[in-house]
Amino acid sequence: MKITNQTILITGGAAGIGLALSKKFLQLGNRVIAVGRNEQRLKQLQATYPDRVLTYQCDVSELDKLQELATNILTQHPHVSVLINNAGIQHMYSFLNEEKHRALIEEEVMINITAPITLTSLLIPLLKKQEEAAIVNVSSGLGLVPKQSAPVYCGTKAGIHLFTKALRYQLEDTNIHVFEVIPPVVDTEMTKGRGKNKMTPEQLTDEFIKNFKSNHYEMEIGKVKLLTTINRWFPSIAEKILKKM
Repeated sequence: MKITNQTILITGGAAGIGLALSKKFLQLGNRVIAVGRNEQRLKQLQATYPDRVLTYQCDVSELDKLQELATNILTQHPHVSVLINNAGIQHMYSFLNEEKHRALIEEEVMINITAPITLTSLLIPLLKKQEEAAIVNVSSGLGLVPKQSAPVYCGTKAGIHLFTKALRYQLEDTNIHVFEVIPPVVDTEMTKGRGKNKMTPEQLTDEFIKNFKSNHYEMEIGKVKLLTTINRWFPSIAEKILKKM
């Protein structure tokens, strides 16, 4: 894939991994459309790169807002060639507790799996018009081997993993390349207070660019490479490591 002179749409593009991706692609001479819920963060990004960033405030957990976003992209930004489904959220709770978890479940499912699948489906007609295009889905090592404390998050990321692979099969004879980024624990606001020796968003982004440039479609980043090896040969050990992480 080309890594310059592209128009790139990034959900969750003003914080964490998404912000690091936005900055890296801008440094490489691309135009970025950053989507996010936090208006202040979007304004900060816009102010830093006023000539090459467009921002959209959108809560992708709301399907009508997602449809509105897609309509705006289709009608106003016909040169979008890369879609990065990065927005994600993780709640940690036990189903054994008597609390009602419906709102948390719905939010995780909507943001982590329904939104990226829906946005992908809405924008494929636009991506098909480009000379070369890409869909990038950010999953997680927890979609390969789960942990006890976040079953819904793990389930949604496992779903994105398989969705991405199946979509790649469907689009393999088209101009659209389908990538999956499988990160380890990354030092973002979502993981504050969790884990040690976390990868920075910038380190993840550097690894991503190398893989993206060489069309490495399934990107096991950092410690995920070791995790997949252990899981392949000694799955019970992999499960023991992550179960109570």
